[in-house]
Amino acid sequence: MRSLCLCQICTCGSDYRPYEIVQQPRHVPEEYKPKQGEIDLGTTYKRDFNSYQMQPVAIVRPLERQQVKKGKLDTVPTYKDDYRAWDIQRSELCKPEQSYYPPTVKFGNSTTFQDNYVPWEIQPRQSYKPSSAVQRSTVPFNGDTSHRLDYAPYQLESRSARPKDVYRPTSQPFEDLTTHRCDFQGLVGETAKLCRPAHTTVAHNAQFEGSTEFQDSFQPWEIPPPTVKKAQEYVPPAGAMLLHSTSHLDYVPHQAQRAVPVRPASHRRNPRVPFQGKSTTQEDFPAWESCRRGPIKKQQPTPSPPGKFDGVSTFRCHYVPHELIPAQSCKPSHVALQSTGPFDDVTTYSTEYMPKKQEVCPASYPSPPGYVFENTNSCGHKFFRKLMPTVKAF
Repeated sequence: MRSLCLCQICTCGSDYRPYEIVQQPRHVPEEYKPKQGEIDLGTTYKRDFNSYQMQPVAIVRPLERQQVKKGKLDTVPTYKDDYRAWDIQRSELCKPEQSYYPPTVKFGNSTTFQDNYVPWEIQPRQSYKPSSAVQRSTVPFNGDTSHRLDYAPYQLESRSARPKDVYRPTSQPFEDLTTHRCDFQGLVGETAKLCRPAHTTVAHNAQFEGSTEFQDSFQPWEIPPPTVKKAQEYVPPAGAMLLHSTSHLDYVPHQAQRAVPVRPASHRRNPRVPFQGKSTTQEDFPAWESCRRGPIKKQQPTPSPPGKFDGVSTFRCHYVPHELIPAQSCKPSHVALQSTGPFDDVTTYSTEYMPKKQEVCPASYPSPPGYVFENTNSCGHKFFRKLMPTVKAF
């Protein structure tokens, strides 16, 4: 029969149980022992590669030979020696000579298009557009419309004159208590204390010192006066000064004529007609006659009515007071319901709940009943074999 693990026998759901951890055997590496003798450094390349004796490659390019000639150098190049100028003779023209003779007859001025294309007379097409002439009807005009035919006049009833209600002030005093004042009457409490510290004035009777930290740390330094450099006394050179320049010595004067001006001579006319100083702007935009604007006077206020003020507004005259009917509240009352009968404490859970017998998990025993211990695997799981019930022979 197949053996079962303790995890498979457990019925309470707690599958995990602590097991004894068996330490795995550690692999101990063997001690390195160097081989005796010399190491063979031969490789596969050295074993398979056969060396060949190589000879240097012969140069195919011929050696340069320098020929030294003792004769005179000929400076004529090969191009001039092989390609000489040839005398080119002019070829005769094969084109026949044609001499132009102008016609003696006068040019007719008619082209091929004018001779072949004769103008045709354009015939107008027949128009199918209706004429715009007004055609008057002989039948008399029927002025009856659908509104006139279908409209039935009804006699209106006279409107009843509504009497004007006279305003009657109420004798009850005005109730100025609002909903906010009724619901929020305020709570009596202590006044909030100020968290601001008290302002204390600091007063000193000592005399104010005018020295600051900057004045104490930075004292004035004595600056020495700047040294004045003495200028050297001017000593005029001895002898007379030569006022001849290079231009005076090398310049040769030439006799030149004065340049003639290229600007043409002015042909200015001096007529005796007086100057017209009136421009186009003065002619097109003449001065307009402007009248001086009068002073702006303050308007007179609206005169007040002579009678006594009634003090009754339009709202008070036309307002009709109605009796206020409060809306019926559908909110349930907060009164607790009281019953004279006994309290029925029977619930659905108490009537339908079936208590079950708590079974003890077989894995909680050191040796589960009905099982025989077999072995423990490498992971620490215990395996048990189930006992078969013995059958008595008849």
